[in-house]
Amino acid sequence: MSRTPRDRTDLTGKRAGKIGRAGKDAPAVEPLNIVHGALPSREVILRFIADHPQKASKRELAKAFGLKGDSRVELKHLLQELEQEGMLQKSRKSLIRPGALPPVTVLDITTRDKDGDLIGRPAEWPEDQGVAPAVAIRQQSPAGRQGKGKAPVAGLGDRILAKIFPAVDRGGPAYTARIIKVIDRRRAAAMGVFRTAPGGGGRLLPIERRGEEMVIDPDFTGGAADGDLVEIEVARLGRFGLPRAKVLSVVGSVGSEKAISMIAIHAHGIPHVFPPAVMAEAEAAKPATMSHREDWRDVPLITIDPADAKDHDDAVYAELDPSPDNPGGVIVTVAIADVSWYVRPNSPLDREALKRGNSVYFPDRVVPMLPERISNDLCSLKEGVDRPALAVRMSFSGEGRKIGHTFHRIMMKSAAKLSYQQAQAAIDGNPDDKTGPMLEPILKPLWHAYAVMKRGRDRRQPLELDMPERKILLKPDGTVDRVFVPPRLDAHKLIEEMMIQANVAAAETLEKKRQVLVYRIHDGPTLAKQEVLREFLATLGISLAKGGNVRANSFNGILAKAEGTAHQTMVNEMVLRSQSQAIYSPENIGHFGLNLMKYAHFTSPIRRYADLIVHRALVGSLGFGEGGITPDEEAALDDIAAEISTFERRAMAAERETIDRLIAHHLSTRVGEEFAGLVSGVTKSGLFITLPDYGADGFIPISTLGSDYFIYDEAHQALSGERTGLGYRLGDSVTVKLAEAIPLAGALRFEMLSEGREMPTAVRSFHKTGRRDKGQVRKKPGTRPPRGRR
Repeated sequence: MSRTPRDRTDLTGKRAGKIGRAGKDAPAVEPLNIVHGALPSREVILRFIADHPQKASKRELAKAFGLKGDSRVELKHLLQELEQEGMLQKSRKSLIRPGALPPVTVLDITTRDKDGDLIGRPAEWPEDQGVAPAVAIRQQSPAGRQGKGKAPVAGLGDRILAKIFPAVDRGGPAYTARIIKVIDRRRAAAMGVFRTAPGGGGRLLPIERRGEEMVIDPDFTGGAADGDLVEIEVARLGRFGLPRAKVLSVVGSVGSEKAISMIAIHAHGIPHVFPPAVMAEAEAAKPATMSHREDWRDVPLITIDPADAKDHDDAVYAELDPSPDNPGGVIVTVAIADVSWYVRPNSPLDREALKRGNSVYFPDRVVPMLPERISNDLCSLKEGVDRPALAVRMSFSGEGRKIGHTFHRIMMKSAAKLSYQQAQAAIDGNPDDKTGPMLEPILKPLWHAYAVMKRGRDRRQPLELDMPERKILLKPDGTVDRVFVPPRLDAHKLIEEMMIQANVAAAETLEKKRQVLVYRIHDGPTLAKQEVLREFLATLGISLAKGGNVRANSFNGILAKAEGTAHQTMVNEMVLRSQSQAIYSPENIGHFGLNLMKYAHFTSPIRRYADLIVHRALVGSLGFGEGGITPDEEAALDDIAAEISTFERRAMAAERETIDRLIAHHLSTRVGEEFAGLVSGVTKSGLFITLPDYGADGFIPISTLGSDYFIYDEAHQALSGERTGLGYRLGDSVTVKLAEAIPLAGALRFEMLSEGREMPTAVRSFHKTGRRDKGQVRKKPGTRPPRGRR
């Protein structure tokens, strides 16, 4: 099973999306002194939003303060000012305080307070926002709210979906939460590295920075060897001495890819074992019938995927439009595996798929959303085998404008399975025995159709970031062999654009049918992030217009100006950091990065639950037979969107951490060696360094940079020496020495060997005047360097 590079410009960033609506049972808070009909002060608005997150839209604020006419316009301007100053940020249709929790979020219950009440923390929390806030869990009576229904009850280690409210007691956690449902009941197990002890038994070293060592008695080692990653159960927690544990299973050597990916799976609570009921349902599934299906088995649809792909969920075909009304036009057909036929709402398969949200990809390993019987067999569009699919047939004018589309539920038979490299080689004049006969009737029409569609894409101007994706090649033993950047071929771009247009067609059809759905949305950059980017670009002589109507093509102009210059890498990095995060939502605000107003994920239902929901919505609204969306699902779309958005961030974090740990382990034997690096981040604490040849990231504490005092300049993204004027800036090429590698934490610490370069004029003028502006700090001599990654 392998992931394909679909929707490359469907951005994800650091800022978490805020999803869902708060309930009506928020706890009472100290009343504000509100004058009805009068524009409130800035302080009153900020306090009101903090205390009433469920009423934090412009409309609700105007209603709460009794504003009408010109007062509503004044409120709009005031809110824009607060956004620009970074006091508020937009999330869907609501406004929130920066760093605040969304009204509905996923929590992990991690501990109890002194009174025995449960405390949870957000399942995923951006690193740049510090420690995740604690949330007090309010357990309801077994009868539920107002005595109606049965309230969900959770315990330690559980993952829950909860409604968030500001706490009344300002002395405790900042938030309280009411449980909506328990997503996952996790075992009271932990993981660590087993180290043998003299005389038998051993110690468990924690894999988490906040964990603690445990003693493992000789009778409970489970056959673990020194250095093995093990899963354990806490056997006893005494008042004195270290806790004692029992080894439940041995995962393997901590240096292997399997063991390292298991650390991330455990740390993020990713379900990775299918329950017996789910496997039984998958094994019992039968091939789809022709009921409500058109027979398209003669259409020469082909799949184009990575060479090692084990599942194939999309197939394509293109031809010239024979209509005289569309001269130069093309017809593009995209067929997607009909997962909705096999995974029915509220079945064991469906409940497990929602619990996972998406497949999680590690180097040479995948935690699939669906069992292989479904994903790699019955739903995979295998060559020469009858397979059910949902297909969309799209017509494009000669200028690349989509002028119409229709959806069909079909039975198809893939004419060929090709790799990206294989298809590209044929187009480039090097066909093989398989692609040679397909070149004229199938491949060339596909490339012609892509050329037509590209005219429309170029006119639309989505955000075009140049951020190469590095891949890790593993040795047979699961350790790192090498890191490389695979070439980005026209074959990749062809499939990407056809998938994007199929996603647009799905959203348009469902809107036309007035069918609720889960959109893929991407908000524009906040005004505060725009201002940070604007100040940085100004230091390079590049301008970014002020105002809230910035579009994707505004950034493309900036990227074009930086192309081919020494600043290209850092400009791309800064533009990426300015972007918000793409999320799922039943409320549509459009997709900023793709520059599309209507967009929904439709093309990967094997690996994304959002796509499965869209398939069911199409089946139901178009009368395609069994497997359509249910009223219960429609009513729960807010909660479903909140869950799958969180699970997507969870998967991204697990994948990133696994790569960090693999690379740190790979380099752990090379401490003391020199490497060529790039400055990939500048903070008050020091420099982040990327090793391009390895895809590794590490940190240089500011206290180790040298004897000079170093000043942080946010606008220039630089650290510069107060005495010498020499320093380091985002994007600089440097030589570093690896000082420390901590594989379990995925952390690398470097020492700077490059002397630094002269800083921009604006920074040197600061040294001469001696003025110290807000946000500029200097290294304190004698401070102890922090360990590991920051």
